[in-house]
Amino acid sequence: MKTAKQYREIRRQAGLTIDPETAEVEWSYEQTLNPYGLEKDLPAELQGGGREYFARSPGSDIWVWFGDLPKQTQDALWEKHWSKLAFPAGLPSVESF
Repeated sequence: MKTAKQYREIRRQAGLTIDPETAEVEWSYEQTLNPYGLEKDLPAELQGGGREYFARSPGSDIWVWFGDLPKQTQDALWEKHWSKLAFPAGLPSVESF
């Protein structure tokens, strides 16, 4: 069984190979300080939740939290997938008005 540190390192490494042009993206409601759900004993005051964003290479089963991606990759994914990721999802970008 992998430790939380090993699990996160696998995701960080996978994040280095994600191509923003072909990546798949999703969001889900997760604990903000525990986006992968690895920490089982977080104190109640640290269990706040919100929308968290994830990407993966096509066909991969490794979803990587945006916070574990290089900043350049995060920015490119936001630019390309803004309408899918922004709240509320599916609205056209401001530029289209």
